[in-house]
Amino acid sequence: MTKGASKVMPGDELVFVPLGGAGEIGMNLNLYGYGPEAKRQWIMIDLGVMFGGDDTPGVDVIMPDPGFIEEHRRNLLGIVLTHAHEDHIGAVGHLWERFKVPVYATPFTAVLVRGKLDEAGILDDVPLHVVPLGGALKLGPFELEFIDITHSIPEPNCIVIRTPLGTVLHTGDWKIDPNPVVGRKTDIAALRRAGDEGVLAAICDSTNVFVPGRSGSEADVAKQLETLIASCKGRVAVSAFASNVARMQSVIKAGTAAKRHVALVGRSMHKISNAAIETGYLKDIPALIDEESAADLPPHKVLYLCTGSQGEARAALSRIAVGDHPHVSMGPGDTVIFSSRVIPGNERLIHQLQNDFAMRGVEVISAEDHDVHVSGHPARDELADMYSWLRPQIAVPVHGEERHLMEHVRLAKSLQIPQAIHAPNGSVVRLAPGPATIIDEAPHGRLHLDGSILTQGNDSAMKERRNLAYAGFVAVTIVLDGRGRPVAAPMVVCGGLPEGAADSALEAAIEMQNRLSGRNDDDARIAEDMRRAVRRGVQSVWGKKPMVKVEVVRTG
Repeated sequence: MTKGASKVMPGDELVFVPLGGAGEIGMNLNLYGYGPEAKRQWIMIDLGVMFGGDDTPGVDVIMPDPGFIEEHRRNLLGIVLTHAHEDHIGAVGHLWERFKVPVYATPFTAVLVRGKLDEAGILDDVPLHVVPLGGALKLGPFELEFIDITHSIPEPNCIVIRTPLGTVLHTGDWKIDPNPVVGRKTDIAALRRAGDEGVLAAICDSTNVFVPGRSGSEADVAKQLETLIASCKGRVAVSAFASNVARMQSVIKAGTAAKRHVALVGRSMHKISNAAIETGYLKDIPALIDEESAADLPPHKVLYLCTGSQGEARAALSRIAVGDHPHVSMGPGDTVIFSSRVIPGNERLIHQLQNDFAMRGVEVISAEDHDVHVSGHPARDELADMYSWLRPQIAVPVHGEERHLMEHVRLAKSLQIPQAIHAPNGSVVRLAPGPATIIDEAPHGRLHLDGSILTQGNDSAMKERRNLAYAGFVAVTIVLDGRGRPVAAPMVVCGGLPEGAADSALEAAIEMQNRLSGRNDDDARIAEDMRRAVRRGVQSVWGKKPMVKVEVVRTG
């Protein structure tokens, strides 16, 4: 029994269930359950999103399907948020009404969550509780302690979860930064105390498990930015993740040291800076100017801090790169600094963005050629440090793709952790009593925010949209009289087909209609025969099978 915990009752179990973030990087949703299966009480750690890509046309936001815990919502005691990144809080506004439980967060995270709840129109409905830094709370059989850690956003937290059957440490996203620039340093003493008390299981970030050494410090990036910005002659634009308040502060101070006026460009920059100021960060920076005022200054007096480092089409940086921004323009003699990493999958967009700047005569600087970025996640030596402090009996890697999770298992075993469990999304892992083991699989999946509608990730509309994106569509209308004879030539409408393929669709439809003449089959059979014929006709010319829809109209 852990310190301050109640008595273990017959049938009690401690389980961990990831529904998101264990098999991909993003959309984190972690569940801890305690008690006998029929009466288990639950807490949720984080409720995030990930962003759509080429395989989800028309969908910008993806989130974990919470159906499993929704069925147990009467036993869900609360949602506890580790930090304010979108992949940890982004789904709260979309999914909270499915649970209607209290939400707990430290001050900076709470400010940003409050904004999301306001946008969703549920701010007055949600009991949002602010937990002080290093604070604690009790939810049923769970005693939670927040431990300061460092990451790439203010107020990241490790969560110590004490239960009658043992203590779990959920790391959230973290690194070990000896000089984080903004916020508190990693509370190594508190982590060691937890290890001395005894840690049953560590549920740990796997993002950089393949990276040797250490992730580096924000203080080193600050020095490099100051040197680079001081050497620039014309306008300077720095693009970074808006949530990285330490980077924001470093850029602003570097610009000020170079006697430049700093303007924030992009809605997210303003939102995050306002939240930081409200919660006591960014206290020692000079007054910022707006982008309209910056346009009136000499080029060597201007520094823009912009959103859009990942090549997002309508973000500030992309608009500047193609000359489409209403207030910011850049050209020969100017410099753009990408102070960010390339998120996997965004390589093409970022390279196009950098090429757009180069075509305008703008010098491009990135982390590929200068030390203008450090990761917010632990490299291998930092993971080894964490395990040496905690000395857990069980390691369960999360926050990673499958290859990250499996490599993290190998690393944990090499560090002499007694048990290391590969537990992808949906795994019901019994942590205690007895050896850790996967005892069941919970329903899991993805939800797509399609416009303003939440849909299942595998719904037919998305499958059709992918087919349309790959091979276009053909719509065929044929008009028959009461005896099955054609009244007119078929009407064929094509979308997304090259000219030759569109011609073949019409030819195939005419040929098939002639073959159908006088056949008095039911309309469904006629439509299916026409559909197959048109697809074959197009494939014979183009090599692709478009989506084909056929309507049969009867005149009598």
